[in-house]
Order: sequence, then C-alpha cells, then structure tokens
Amino acid sequence: MESLFALPFADLMFRAQEVHRANFNPNAIQRSTLLSIKTGGCSEDCGYCSQSARRDKETGLERGKLLELEEVKIAAKAAKDKGASRFCMGAAWRGPKDGDLDKVIEMVRVVKNLGMETCLTLGLLGAGQAEKLAAAGLDYYNHNLDTSAEFYDQVITTHSQQARVDTLTQVRAAGMKICCGGIVGMGESRRVRAALIAQLAGMNPPPESVPINHLVAIPGTPLENAPPLDPFEFVRTIAVARIAMPKSWIRLSAGRQEMSDELQALCFLAGANSIFYGDKLLTTDNPEAGRDEALFARLGLTAV
Repeated sequence: MESLFALPFADLMFRAQEVHRANFNPNAIQRSTLLSIKTGGCSEDCGYCSQSARRDKETGLERGKLLELEEVKIAAKAAKDKGASRFCMGAAWRGPKDGDLDKVIEMVRVVKNLGMETCLTLGLLGAGQAEKLAAAGLDYYNHNLDTSAEFYDQVITTHSQQARVDTLTQVRAAGMKICCGGIVGMGESRRVRAALIAQLAGMNPPPESVPINHLVAIPGTPLENAPPLDPFEFVRTIAVARIAMPKSWIRLSAGRQEMSDELQALCFLAGANSIFYGDKLLTTDNPEAGRDEALFARLGLTAV
C-alpha cells in the first residue's frame, strides 16, 4: 500500500479512475444521512470524540436520551425527501443493552418501511445481538477500525481494536453487510494510513462500505490540536482505498464541512462515490444539502 501512496499524484489518480470506472458509474454518488439517536455519555475514551462521558465539561456536549420512534421516522422521511437512499443511526454506547436494542430494531423496521437502506452504529455487540439485527432486516452495521493496529492505542485505550474486529466477525456471520473505515489526520504517519487500508482490504470479503473520515478537531478532545493533514495526502488515501477495494462504496465522510469544493471534487475523481448528506454528522457540522446540490450540478454528478 505504501508504494501506491508514493506514486506521482497524476499516476495514482489515473489508476484509481481506471479501477473506479471498471466497477461503478463514475458520475453517480450515493447519499446517506446519519442521525444520532442517542447522544453523549459514552464510557469509552476515543481521543477524537466529543461524546465521551470523561470529557463532558471540556466539550460542553449535552447528553441525550434515546430518541422516540416517531422522531426517527420524521428524520428518515425528511432525509429521503432530500434524496438520501440510506439512513444511518448512531448511538453513543460502548455497546447496546438488550432492552435498548429492541427499541432500535423498531427504528430499523420503520426506516425500511420507507424504502431506504438501513445502517446502525451502536458500538460493540454482545452474544446474539448481531443475529437479532439481521432478523430485523438491517442492511449494514458500521463499526470502524478507526486506525491501524499499531497506532490504535494512541487513540483509544478503553477497548482493543480486536474487540472491534470480533464485532465485525459477528456481523458478517449473521449475514449483514459491513460498513467499516477509519479516520485520518490524527497525527498518524503515511505508513499507518497504508496499514489501515491494508487491514480493511484484507477482510474476507472487504467491507461493502468504507467511510474515510478526516478528523474534525473538536475543542475539548485530546486530538483538538492534531497537526493538519496535507489535503493531497487525504486525496491519496481515498485513491488507495479505491484501488485496494474496487467493489466497495468509498464514502467521503466526516470533515467535508472544512473542505473546499475543489478538494471534494478531487476526492470524487479519486474514487469516492458516497457521502453523508445532511446538516449534521452525529455532533459535528456537515455541508448543507443546498451546497451539495450545487456542487453536484457543477460536476455533473447524479444520485444513486
């Protein structure tokens, strides 16, 4: 993977475009909307996240209860009306309790009845929980590796990366699709970024959906002063992911609010063909739908 990163930029982009065009319509973008169904109060210490209960005072984030079913239905319908085809729901838990999981399953059914693909990110799953989600018809379960194994404990200490892998194994065994990617710009080296892509591509099969997040340096979190990542290095990461995982949806995820239209266009050229669509990503801002619509019109991109 490092050899791909080291290619001249034009050569890397050309290779990524070749792979992308062989597997996808290069002018079509999938739009997903992400809703926080339970915000804050998480017991984990992920260094990039404002939702850890350990840093409520530093971030000023207000904890919320699990949303009511009708609130989720309204949000999902609004997302569909704006053009989203997948609806993702996230809860700030180490992992769901069975009682909460039953409530979330009702949310999945409501969203599916609207004709949308469904995705959940609830943390680490316990015994039998993946099977319950699969039986409810959940399409995707998201659980990111976040970063490479060698860098992981510099970002998170309250659980291992292997615990994440174990949850992904349960999800796959239950017959669901996997949404799994990572975050770049946390102070990691290019070698770490290459190792992350290699880990993802080495899954058998690779994740069907791969979100590539650019760190949003949230004040009050341990990574609030992380050094900025060269924008071209971010585009390279997208391109290498596209080459390594030809048939996966590569999602341009967190951090788009801070990206110029030109940088996003380069990411699409590098093989990104999915975005999060809507004004919020859990607790961080996302470009308004109108800005995305205008950009897509300028680039001749259509919705999947």
